Amino acid sequence: MRKLAWLMAVALMAALLIPGLALAEDKEIKIGVIYPLTGGAAAEGRELRAGAELAQEIANSAMANIDMAMAKNAGIKALGGAKITLIFKDHQGNPQLGADLAKKLIEDDKVVGILGCYHSSVTKTVAAVCERFGVPMINDSSTSPALTKAGFKWFWRTTPHDDQFTKDLFEFLKGLTEGKAKGVPAVPMADINTLAAACEKTEWGTNVSETIKRYAGEYKFNLASNLLYAAKSPDLSAEVQSLIAAKPGAMLFASYTSDAILMMKTLQSMKAAPKILWGQDAGFEAPEFVSTLGDASVGVLTRTVFTPQVAQVKKVSGQVNGLYNQKVGHDLSGASARAFTGLQAWVYVLEKAASTKPEDIQKACNSITIPGDELVVPWNGIKFATEGEDIGQNVLGMGMIGQYQKKGDKITLEIAYPFDLATTNLVYPFPGF
Repeated sequence: MRKLAWLMAVALMAALLIPGLALAEDKEIKIGVIYPLTGGAAAEGRELRAGAELAQEIANSAMANIDMAMAKNAGIKALGGAKITLIFKDHQGNPQLGADLAKKLIEDDKVVGILGCYHSSVTKTVAAVCERFGVPMINDSSTSPALTKAGFKWFWRTTPHDDQFTKDLFEFLKGLTEGKAKGVPAVPMADINTLAAACEKTEWGTNVSETIKRYAGEYKFNLASNLLYAAKSPDLSAEVQSLIAAKPGAMLFASYTSDAILMMKTLQSMKAAPKILWGQDAGFEAPEFVSTLGDASVGVLTRTVFTPQVAQVKKVSGQVNGLYNQKVGHDLSGASARAFTGLQAWVYVLEKAASTKPEDIQKACNSITIPGDELVVPWNGIKFATEGEDIGQNVLGMGMIGQYQKKGDKITLEIAYPFDLATTNLVYPFPGF
């Protein structure tokens, strides 16, 4: 008995003296994940959850065939191999519910930090809760520029925001007129100069609408119609009639899945024929968009951060996408790739902090640089701004524009922009319905 007591005392001293050993006894690091798992954006929520869960699986295991550091450690190495535990909550697209869930995760579940929340309106309220409690939040998928202009000290965003994505759109349109698009001669400016936009009236959609208006002026395009519509609308006939009446060369949208599909069906029924049809990701990249619309999706452009074709230039993208396809039955999307990257950022930050104390995590976030070759997305890496107007924004991210094209019996999202990464000839003009 004396020998057993002595051994237990030695083990206790070791736990106190060796960094991370005591935490390893707990065997978990809890991170709260707040996504829209039901409601109008449930399709995106399923993608987000699956992406985060795959990153968790890789981080907690040892996968020698995956070319990224977090696949080698079987847990957080700097914390004695402690495993990541994700606690998912469903905000249903409701900002107040999101804030309540964040408070419960912090006070009741004692999470180390938060990942989420997709809807910018929900991210805004959750970030405010994290700020009040001094709890770190890494945002993987919300793109309202206002989020990193609010001066938060406990908020970091890995994804590029809508300012970058919308600038990409106008660089793409400008490049079209200059003959830069693969397989397409220079397009006369008169053919695409007139634009019409319809964005949902939320925090995200309103910001997209304002950003489109600003860049249209800077790039000297005529924004003839710029509508805000009620999200989850049962009917979009009036909005589509207004868009068609503007006689635009390009139609631009910011919609979640149910609205994006309804918008496309309404455009089809009214025989709309723009030369360019572009969506600001979200519903335009959900798997249900293609599975529901089929050939009607061919030729549609969407901004994104990932297509399976990235694997052609980045080996680790193909490795992770292969695992995702095995688990889910389809390729990574922009949503799932960003969720994967968001949790990956959490893993690398915890390794650098070698601690779960909020102030140590804050310091790690403000000093970390994650190399681009570690990421599935085609970014230069992750490094968060610590000064200027965009505090907490990843300054090494980049956007892409993809186009749905039919290859044999399969519809794939090909890279259309940046032009030097284009994977096939652009389909122009939009072939219609």
